[in-house]
Amino acid sequence: MQPSLMSSRVLALTGTVLLWASAFPAIRVGVDGLGVQALSLLRIVIASVALLLVAPFAKVRRPRSRDLPLVALCGATGITAYQLLLNWGEVNVAAGTASLLIATVPAFSVLLGSLFLTERLSRNIVLGSVVALAGAAIVSLARGTGGFTVSALVVLAAAVVQGIYHVATKPLLRRYTGLEVTTYAMVAGTVFALPLAPATWHAALKAPADALASALYLGLLPSALGFVIFGYAVARLPLATSTAALYLVAPVTLVIAFVWLGEVPHLIELLGGAVSVAGVIMINRRSPAQRRSGERGDGPGRPAADQRVTTHGENTRRGPHRIVEPAPVPAPTPGPAPAPGPTKE
Repeated sequence: MQPSLMSSRVLALTGTVLLWASAFPAIRVGVDGLGVQALSLLRIVIASVALLLVAPFAKVRRPRSRDLPLVALCGATGITAYQLLLNWGEVNVAAGTASLLIATVPAFSVLLGSLFLTERLSRNIVLGSVVALAGAAIVSLARGTGGFTVSALVVLAAAVVQGIYHVATKPLLRRYTGLEVTTYAMVAGTVFALPLAPATWHAALKAPADALASALYLGLLPSALGFVIFGYAVARLPLATSTAALYLVAPVTLVIAFVWLGEVPHLIELLGGAVSVAGVIMINRRSPAQRRSGERGDGPGRPAADQRVTTHGENTRRGPHRIVEPAPVPAPTPGPAPAPGPTKE
């Protein structure tokens, strides 16, 4: 592999981590100046417009009518509900703490997948989910967040709806590219968020410049560009590399929140976050048989032809004549993106 090509892939993955990590502090700035409703709608609309402008050049197809109910579910959960819940939670929960709670998304994704997609739960998945949720409980109970607060529960609810999004996208990703699914979901989420337009208009007229800049940044960079460059990286790097890199989102968020907002995480929050990340690593740990299967793939770090793999909800299906790129997560914006793996903003 040419060094310049490898460096571009690593740069894309690094950019994804930085963009998704920076979204959590940016939300705090936006919420303070715009409020929950206005920030949610503005971010979704900006991301939708950006993706729709790219769509003709990326040859994004229209979804089939039979897939519209799933598209609506993805937009309602992974975009509209996720943005509203996360933004609401961050009114009282520190940005770094919110990122640690959102890191539990893979646990909810695999548990929901076992219920609705009849996916088998391995011992690693069960134990990892328990550990990840235990870590989230530790973070939520930290005295630095005011005890087990409603706001912490709201952020966890955001993780749950993101998990629903991940499960709902899996059938779509068998028929569409990751960029297509993201575009469909973002547009659907915009439609569901339109009732927030009157409140958004009034809030935007009075909002300070830094809050408006935060909304623009969140829509264009973490929500739109972040998904595109993550899809580029995960489609061209070994699966283990792309998955492992996303474990850095929460720790990088803590650093950015400290530099940008002056937030100092409490020791108990760091402990709970470490436990959650350990649980997510357990969820994504492959068995010896899976590792041997990966070694027989179509090249270094590549899965075998016609084998479907999932990482962070990014579903890649490869066949002899078709490549479907992974679907990036808003969180994601923070949101969306499908299951299991560490989560983005």
